Amino acid sequence: MKVKFWGVRGSIPSPGPHTVRYGGNTTCIEVRSDEGKLIVLDAGTGIFALAQKLLRELPVEANIFITHSHWDHIHGLPFFTPLFIPGNKVRMYGAFDPVSGNGVEQVMDVQLQYSYFPVREAEMKAAIEYETLSIGEAVELGDAVITASLLNHPVIDFGYRIDCNGKSVFFTGDHEPYYNIYDPEDADYAGYQALMEEKLAAVDDAMRGVDVLIVDSSYTIKEYESKKGWGHGHFDASIAMALRVGAKQLYCTHHEPTRSDDELEAVFAEALARHRNSLHGLSVQLAREGLEIEL
Repeated sequence: MKVKFWGVRGSIPSPGPHTVRYGGNTTCIEVRSDEGKLIVLDAGTGIFALAQKLLRELPVEANIFITHSHWDHIHGLPFFTPLFIPGNKVRMYGAFDPVSGNGVEQVMDVQLQYSYFPVREAEMKAAIEYETLSIGEAVELGDAVITASLLNHPVIDFGYRIDCNGKSVFFTGDHEPYYNIYDPEDADYAGYQALMEEKLAAVDDAMRGVDVLIVDSSYTIKEYESKKGWGHGHFDASIAMALRVGAKQLYCTHHEPTRSDDELEAVFAEALARHRNSLHGLSVQLAREGLEIEL
């Protein structure tokens, strides 16, 4: 199984001279199973560069798994060039949205409203299919199995685990560490704490023993204190999670868009130093555009 990062920034694209090393595109990850099945995790602006590469591999059969519908995870989708070419097949997977009452098809519907984009879906020449997944549902694609898990974000957010011939990858999409919103003296504290512990255990079980864990690590631990409830994680929480579930490799992603490459490396080094004596062999790295992992 092979993994390649095409976009690693969060919230908004941040191109420019200060983000060249790690990249300014928003989230998109390519995974190839041993049989060559194409699995794409999220469709941020990084998916455009992936699309250009795929034009050398026609016809394309792409399976796009959307973690959630916030713009930075979907706004490259209308620019996924294989959608416009006859003979290609694009299947999109994602969650049901309880707010709108729609399935994953709404991701495309909203973006392709004529007020926002000049091409309608009816004019796209590829065969396009949609599959709305349930929590815990598994999809078999050749030799790979992709399983959806519910994570912690202001909208429904699926993390995806990909298992292929004994190797595994888990991507969180956007995820905030679970915490109790009540004060300890509040009557609702104990009940809510039990709920949070139950949700944490479910997520940990879904990640257990994964070879590669890719986690939203937007903030420093100090920054996070003023951003609780925004739905994003921090470096220290990501490292703690990887150690808790027994992951072999951790890749921190969804980099804060205002942070230059130099600043990103500095805050990452500070976080890593706090845990250096407790990593127990865990490899911890920053995700960057173009980085390839072979399992």
